[in-house]
Amino acid sequence: MENRKQEDRIEPEIVYSRSVKAGKRIYYLDVKKARNNDLYLCVTESKRRQNSDVETPQFEKHKLFLYKEDFTHFLEGLNDVIGYVRQEVGEIAEREEWSPREEEAGQDIADEEEEADKSEKTRRNWFGFGRKE
Repeated sequence: MENRKQEDRIEPEIVYSRSVKAGKRIYYLDVKKARNNDLYLCVTESKRRQNSDVETPQFEKHKLFLYKEDFTHFLEGLNDVIGYVRQEVGEIAEREEWSPREEEAGQDIADEEEEADKSEKTRRNWFGFGRKE
């Protein structure tokens, strides 16, 4: 088995991308192409980490990889749990535009959105395609 360093790994090609701003979080939905040309979905949740002793904004990111052969089962499970929540709490209202009560919290979101825009532009420039929402 070949031993590879983290920095030697090539990032899979992003062939389609969409970002979803949802309150304090931003979700990135990236369709990536593996080395064998298979497509898969990478969902990344980005949330600003509350760390007052660091000047530069830091973001906590979590990734989920979903492979095309699992899409149907994943959607069935997702629809099932959403149906359960709707049954328990009634219809789910769409999120209204989020507006923080404190000015500092508002700056946190503005910083995250600015960082997300920079990241998205870098990805689009690097790979030469993709879509910014």
